[in-house]
Amino acid sequence: MSLYVYGVVGPGHPGPPAGRTGVGASPVRLLGAGKGAPAAVVGDAPDGLRARRRDLTAHQGLLTALAADGPVLPMRFGVVLPDEAALLDQLASRRPAHERALERVADRVEMNVKAQPAQGEAALARLLAEDQGLRALRDRGLRRPGYEASVRLGQAVSDALERRARLAAERVRRALAPLAAEMCDGPEVEGCVLNVSVLLAQDAEAAFRAEVDRLAAELAGRAELLLTGPLPCYSFVPAEAPTSPAPKRAAV
Repeated sequence: MSLYVYGVVGPGHPGPPAGRTGVGASPVRLLGAGKGAPAAVVGDAPDGLRARRRDLTAHQGLLTALAADGPVLPMRFGVVLPDEAALLDQLASRRPAHERALERVADRVEMNVKAQPAQGEAALARLLAEDQGLRALRDRGLRRPGYEASVRLGQAVSDALERRARLAAERVRRALAPLAAEMCDGPEVEGCVLNVSVLLAQDAEAAFRAEVDRLAAELAGRAELLLTGPLPCYSFVPAEAPTSPAPKRAAV
């Protein structure tokens, strides 16, 4: 039976909670080379593995539970190895890399902050109050209404909202940097002007949330902030401990 791999944990980690199941409702267990070495949390890989919502939720939920008991190097959904021998071989060959990565994320969590342009009548009213050029364009459209005037005004408003949001996003980045152990940009997300992941000491989470709340209030009408976390430290596992999805074989 192929093994589905959830993540790598350090020596002394208790492993998955008793009775916990994972993808495909499969029981999960700890598998390692011996005392004092990193181990992997695994389960039997279900036939016909697909990214179904219930399985994505099970994968994420198990990693979150593991992270509550110690550092974990999370694998992204879909990492499968052919058998225990292949897993143990990779754990042995990558032991130094795993140990460095586990030290990097110990006592830390990942938080993600996204920003998108503010929407709604309040944001539009504030924009028009502060942008003389847009007010002039609106007034010309009111005097000589028509399709082209409406399109020009709509595009100008959309561009202006995005510019304001991007400036606000840079303010968010600067304000959060002093609280972060590390920061990295995530992939572009449609509709967002900022997608940044932050590696954060666990005891700094409350201060981080408070700062995001403060920024959200300060930037209301310019940008809307979305905070997600704490998360397993997906974004801060280095290339030497790969996490790329793979429906069949992948390195651990």
